[in-house]
Amino acid sequence: MAAIHDAAIAEVLEVGLGRMTMEGIARRAGAAKTSLYRRWTSPHDLLLDALRDAFPQEVPSPASDDLRGDLIEALRQMVGWMGSPQARAVAAIMTERDRHPGLAEALFERVFEPRGGRFTRTVLRHYAACGAIDGALVTPVVADIGEALVIKYFTDTGVPPDDDTITAIVDQAVLPAVGAPLGR
Repeated sequence: MAAIHDAAIAEVLEVGLGRMTMEGIARRAGAAKTSLYRRWTSPHDLLLDALRDAFPQEVPSPASDDLRGDLIEALRQMVGWMGSPQARAVAAIMTERDRHPGLAEALFERVFEPRGGRFTRTVLRHYAACGAIDGALVTPVVADIGEALVIKYFTDTGVPPDDDTITAIVDQAVLPAVGAPLGR
C-alpha cells in the first residue's frame, strides 16, 4: 500500500492534478491498473487516501498539564510536515482549488478532519474538554492562529520558522487568545 500511496504523491508532484492517471500511478508503483481501480474510483480518490494516511496527528499530553509545550510541539510537527512531499501535494490541491473544488473540499473532509483538523486545534480542543481553558475561546479564528502565523513566516522569509519563532507564536498569539498564562 505504501508504494501505491508514494506513487500517487510522486505522480501529482510531477504531472499535476489535471494530468494524474491511474496508469501513471500504477506504472510508478509497479502495480496493475486494474488492482488500483478495484479499490479507488479515480487517481484523486487514491491521492486523498495517500494524504490521509500520511497526515500527522498531534497527540496532546495525556495528563493535560502542558498546554504551552503541546502547542509548541504541534507547530513543530506542522513545520516538519511542511517540507514533505505530502505537504507539497496538499499545496497542489489548494493551488488548483478553482479547477478542482470538490477535491479541495474532500481534502478537508477526508484528510484533515478525521485526523483532528489542524495541528493546534487538536491541542486546544483537548485542553478545553479537560477544562484547562475556556472552550468558548477556541473559535475557528483562534484555532488557526498558530498555523496561520507559521505559514505567514514561511511565506515572508522562504524558510520554516525555528524553535524560537514557534515559541514566540505560541507565547505571544495562541496562549493569550485562549486566556492562558505562560507556562500553564
